[in-house]
Amino acid sequence: MGLEVLEALDSARTQWYHVTAIVIAGMGFFTDAYDLFCISTVSKLLGRLYYFDPSSQKPGKLPLKVNNFVTGTALVGTLAGQLVFGWLGDKLGRKKVYGVTLLIMVTCAICSGLSFGSTSKSVMTSLCFFRFWLGFGIGGDYPLSATIMSEYANKRTRGAFIAAVFAMQGVGIIFAGLMSMLLSAIFMSNFHAPTYEENRVLSTQREADFLWRIVLMIGAVPAMLTYYWRMKMPETGRYTAIIEGNAKQAAADMARVLDIEIQAQQDKIADFKAANDYPLMSNEFFQRHGRHLIGTMSTWFLLDIAFYSQNLTQKDIFPVMGLIPKELKMNAIQEVYQTSRAMFVIALLGTFPGYWFTVFFIERLGRFKIQLIGFFMMSFFMFVIGAEYNYVKAHKNVFALLYGLTFFFANFGPNSTTFVLPAELFPTRVRSTCHALSAASGKAGAMVGVFGIQSLTVDNEVGQIRKAMLLLAVTNLVGFFCTFLVTETKGRSLEEISGEDGGDSEFTATPPVGRVSMTRQRSEETM
Repeated sequence: MGLEVLEALDSARTQWYHVTAIVIAGMGFFTDAYDLFCISTVSKLLGRLYYFDPSSQKPGKLPLKVNNFVTGTALVGTLAGQLVFGWLGDKLGRKKVYGVTLLIMVTCAICSGLSFGSTSKSVMTSLCFFRFWLGFGIGGDYPLSATIMSEYANKRTRGAFIAAVFAMQGVGIIFAGLMSMLLSAIFMSNFHAPTYEENRVLSTQREADFLWRIVLMIGAVPAMLTYYWRMKMPETGRYTAIIEGNAKQAAADMARVLDIEIQAQQDKIADFKAANDYPLMSNEFFQRHGRHLIGTMSTWFLLDIAFYSQNLTQKDIFPVMGLIPKELKMNAIQEVYQTSRAMFVIALLGTFPGYWFTVFFIERLGRFKIQLIGFFMMSFFMFVIGAEYNYVKAHKNVFALLYGLTFFFANFGPNSTTFVLPAELFPTRVRSTCHALSAASGKAGAMVGVFGIQSLTVDNEVGQIRKAMLLLAVTNLVGFFCTFLVTETKGRSLEEISGEDGGDSEFTATPPVGRVSMTRQRSEETM
């Protein structure tokens, strides 16, 4: 019952348009990562500026609840945006709502930097308000970018293409550290100040209030540069043909994109749609895809507890481990510079390579193996850090290595594969929604990290940091076992994986080990 337009997409050679789609979708994730993680580089500066107590022996610090809301409201907005835009992507089309997410991000990134108020409370409230809506726009990018890329890609390189889009998150994290480091270096060279130990009042430069605002507003730039090209992208052929029922338009759009002739086959559309006419909240969906949905939601939830805890608590862990000077030995802008530099180095050497290892190996090893390996290695390294914390603390190079490896295997592992799998496992009519549900589950896990794990590290207490590491090790181990609820998808068309082609797909009826062996057997027969 295959449609020629779908077969053309699956068998298309890799060409310039695929690269363009990766860049257009990937720039959204570059912006997403920058906006979500740049707050970690300046949150301690916010404490010095707005919660300074001249009688205190230590610099001003955001109160625990305020700190959690400043770093966490964007994640709450992201969760809401994922659900709303994921549903809209299935109801209205991927393209129709794709540009809206960028407009929201541009507007709210700028407004975050313009947060106003005459008191510390009003400034923080304003900042949290705009970062919530910033997160709302960011959230929409998750299901839409993943779905668009999966529906454009050919089946041989689909996983690598989706992973490449997500890998731009790593570039965004590096850029967040780099820009904060460069801007703070410029401010530091122009606005000198004593350390907090030398002069409590003068150690916080007044000009530092501009620094954090500029850092946040820069997140609007890549989103603005991408908007025009997103609006030029046609709707995906799968959505046009299968959901809108317009095979002629789908064939015309994809023929222009792929530069080939494609037959419309309008007469096959009715039969194709009839074979897949079941809603998300139905027994048939849960019989065919329920286990996979539970698997993608649970693994992403568990992964993001660890991933966001790692990223957002770096600023608290670095001073304890001696990777940056103690806060008393720095002025306000120096602290931003030292924190940003440490984050940049960890991201460059640990985070960034992991993303691209996934891109290069996902079609060789498969999603399933990479996710299992990643969860296991994350659990192992975090357990070592927690169990041998006193030794690791005394050897900061050992800590930096182990901590960097947890980032590497997060990204050469579940942080990438939990994004890829929901874009492949589910039928076209609910693909965006199911990806949104999985991603929103992940952001729920991120909020556990922000409001739970971060509360253990914010006071820089050694015992609490050790406890946090052991908790995250257990979380990753549970994620390892939950991975067995999902399955391998490499080398198959989206319709074969989801059963939309009218057949009983092994991907919807057989346990993971059986599925993998059957796939290998079929591959050997064809060879």
